[in-house]
Amino acid sequence: MPKKIRSSNAVLKEFLDKTRRRIEEGFSKWLPISDETPSKLRDSMRYSVFAGGKRIRPILCLTVGEGLGLKGDAILKASCALELLHTYSLIHDDLPALDNDDLRRGHPTNHKVYGEAIAILAGDSLLTMSFEWLAESSALGISSDLVIDALLCFSKAVGEEGMVGGQALDMNSEFQKIDFETLKHIHLLKTGALIRASIEIGAILAGADEETKKSLSKLGENAGLLFQITDDILDVEGDISTLGKRPGSDKRKGKATYPSILGMPKAKELAFEAHKNAIEDISRTTIEIPHLKNIVDLFYNRIF
Repeated sequence: MPKKIRSSNAVLKEFLDKTRRRIEEGFSKWLPISDETPSKLRDSMRYSVFAGGKRIRPILCLTVGEGLGLKGDAILKASCALELLHTYSLIHDDLPALDNDDLRRGHPTNHKVYGEAIAILAGDSLLTMSFEWLAESSALGISSDLVIDALLCFSKAVGEEGMVGGQALDMNSEFQKIDFETLKHIHLLKTGALIRASIEIGAILAGADEETKKSLSKLGENAGLLFQITDDILDVEGDISTLGKRPGSDKRKGKATYPSILGMPKAKELAFEAHKNAIEDISRTTIEIPHLKNIVDLFYNRIF
């Protein structure tokens, strides 16, 4: 029977709180948008970026990059770029044409506040800005060759071979009967691609060797799968205070999930297996990256 994993909760909480503060400071420093930007668009962009959230993707990038020896504003700005990208995806996912959600992170969704047209444009602006911020890590001291490699990884994670492709497959499978392998493929793209890229980009920018990058890429795949499985479980067993949105949305929208296909006991066993695989991936890296194991434990433990 899957059970909660013992982890260094106090140490991890201190690390996560400190890292989130650094990320917020980065946004406060770099996100003041030009006065030439239309005010409603500017407000819409900032509304969603500063709406809170777990900041998991930038935390992963920072943890890996700094764990491999990279310090300073370059890795912080690259990490924040991942959150800009993630925020764009949430704004667009919440639109009536896609998931039609009215609550995100405990607040009204962007289009409910600013209207659909501005929400679309705000998402577009954050998407393009994310590439700009990642590219600017070159001016902050990282080799241009490494930045180009990171941008290539970023692009593949976002586009039709990654997150956007996964979203299209997810949308086309609503109210359809799909099997486990199809669901896994959808989620490896829709959710897993950006989580994997968050880990990979930290390693790329730090100049990690090929073996380390390979192990961390596999970790990213298993961590992304674990995150999605636990997300599906929480959509059934969680509540609005912990989710920041109304639970049960997957069922209402006819979305296939791990609990709906496998049943809750099997879904929890699958989460346990994904966690075990991710921890094994970490053990294969030749360099110990502080806090990385505890973050993966956190992904798993949130269902308890």
